[in-house]
Amino acid sequence: MRIDKFLANMGFGSRKEVKPLLKSGAVQVNGSVLKDPKSHVDPESDQITVNGEPVRYVEFIYVLMNKPPGVVSATEDNRDRTVVDLLGPEERNFKPFPVGRLDKDTEGLLLLTNDGQLAHELLSPKKHVDKTYFARIDGEVTAGDGEAFSEGVMLEDGYVTKPAILRILKSDSISEVELTITEGKFHQVKRMFRSRGKEVIYLKRLSMGTLALDPALGIGKFRHLTEDELQRLKQTE
Repeated sequence: MRIDKFLANMGFGSRKEVKPLLKSGAVQVNGSVLKDPKSHVDPESDQITVNGEPVRYVEFIYVLMNKPPGVVSATEDNRDRTVVDLLGPEERNFKPFPVGRLDKDTEGLLLLTNDGQLAHELLSPKKHVDKTYFARIDGEVTAGDGEAFSEGVMLEDGYVTKPAILRILKSDSISEVELTITEGKFHQVKRMFRSRGKEVIYLKRLSMGTLALDPALGIGKFRHLTEDELQRLKQTE
């Protein structure tokens, strides 16, 4: 890998911005100053330092975000802010993408990564990865709804959902529930409740597989996954 690309990937700026850093003599590879941005290094075996501090090579990035409403789950959009826009420049250098989508008005847990293999495993219909949502519903949610969801409901296009688990937290004119599904059809939670004559007025994803939303993570904030979270998530594969 070219040294300028390596430094850019590790968060030292764009390739153009790291050239002065190289020219200043701040970068050493295996104890020797390296100034040519076109020089190649082996990130796995070479000892690379910047201003005397070792730089550890990281290939993949895993970010847990508490997605705010009004932001789209995409890498770019011509009209709206995207979840990638909320990241810092260091994270954006890795070109992460959201694993699955949350609707624009939906909040909560979203994983962003550049690890295509992990993303594929988490989204594969064959894996049946659980996704749990908290929702407020316009209408009284009943045990009958729970029974229907447990068997699968037919959506307006004729598709019958896989069995889902509904937990009723509050049953009233405005109900509060938690719903766990194992698939991710377009607007699925909203469409499932619509099939029962009710409307979702607030939706927040709480978990995906073994990964749960960090209660300390403010809305619109993000952090990198811990090693433990990552290892447990990879066991989903």
